[in-house]
Amino acid sequence: MERTIVFPERELRYQHEVKTVKNINIRIRPDMTVYVSSNPQTELSEVEKVLTEKKAYIFAALDRYAEMKKYASHEHEYVNGESFRFLGRDLRLKVVLGEKNTVDTDGLFLFLTVKENNEELKKRTVEQWFARTCEQEIGAVCHEIYRYFEKYDVIFPQIRFRSMISRWGSCQPKRKVLTFNRRLIEMPKICIEYVVLHEFVHFLQPDHSRRFYSLMTMFMPDWKQRAKLLEKEGLFGIEV
Repeated sequence: MERTIVFPERELRYQHEVKTVKNINIRIRPDMTVYVSSNPQTELSEVEKVLTEKKAYIFAALDRYAEMKKYASHEHEYVNGESFRFLGRDLRLKVVLGEKNTVDTDGLFLFLTVKENNEELKKRTVEQWFARTCEQEIGAVCHEIYRYFEKYDVIFPQIRFRSMISRWGSCQPKRKVLTFNRRLIEMPKICIEYVVLHEFVHFLQPDHSRRFYSLMTMFMPDWKQRAKLLEKEGLFGIEV
């Protein structure tokens, strides 16, 4: 059910669903919908009290989504000086003509060499490099993190990559599969490590119970700081 709270500064519209959950959960979706779920015993006044307490955070997140939406809709032109996000840095594109179609980086620039100055060729070459590098970088992090889980008899999972709208990663414990968002390669490495660990912990604890977060803290004591950085850097669904 859609509801509205009118504050002096602006309105807050949200979707409210009553379901079997323990707490009042607030999620800000990429389409800028504020989704709230609560259990049948929770009064609406209590839900709106929590929303009021969190309004500054919610409005800030909505504003960030609006700003990032403009960025996300931007189509690359593959011209010199254009910015590409990679491992938490903005790389400036340098395009040159050469004998092979290749991409390389020194951490400051993204060097694109193409046989001819064709936009489709440049786009395809860069996208293939990002896809390949994403699998290499995140795959390496998966092997680093896996060392913590070998002693728990966790089998190294199948690692998959795909485009996701509102998640950085997912775990299918029974199928032994981890799937990561291809855009994760844009984030700082410490954020990638956090996401990979988060998904690996689901092999030991499938839900987000107290034990899950205890395990997170045991393996990565600063995971909360990394999660906040990821939230700041990214533009995916935010849970409050």
